[in-house]
Amino acid sequence: MRVEFSGRVVAVCVRRGHHFSKTPALSIRLLSGLGVEGDGHMGATVQHRYDRRRDPCRPNLRQVHLVPSELFDELRGKGFSIAPGDLGENITTSGINLAAFPTATRLHLGASAVIELTGLREPCTLMDRFRQGLKAATLDRDAGGGLIYKAGVMAVVLAGGEVAPGDAIRIEMPADTSKPLRPV
Repeated sequence: MRVEFSGRVVAVCVRRGHHFSKTPALSIRLLSGLGVEGDGHMGATVQHRYDRRRDPCRPNLRQVHLVPSELFDELRGKGFSIAPGDLGENITTSGINLAAFPTATRLHLGASAVIELTGLREPCTLMDRFRQGLKAATLDRDAGGGLIYKAGVMAVVLAGGEVAPGDAIRIEMPADTSKPLRPV
């Protein structure tokens, strides 16, 4: 696997309990196999309330939520004022087209943290409760009519560490690049 520099961490956010938005922080600590220390979605098994009701023993593929800051610019053009943490993300990035990477892509964050992309965040009705019309604004269609999800990507923590705004993000592509990210 090849590792190359690709972007930067713009913001990091965390919040105890289950809330739509998260609070910006000076840094967050990623815990291997669990997620963001102190975050409501931290855990080895599924923490998302809807998914946990269906099967509480499933592995947590949504330990870390990432959103590209470029989405905020796009949403601003559609009349939405969105800031880091508003969409519930733990890490806001810059310079990376997160949704274009294949499943199992690894992101090296800061000095030691490593996460592995598991899938796309599927926009939900909570987005419209936060800002009416936001769910539709984070969806698009490709040339074939298929849905394009723009609400960020989800990941699991492979190696823990501290992550802070300004940290470099290095990309490690998986051996098998044929598996596109799907909603998780």
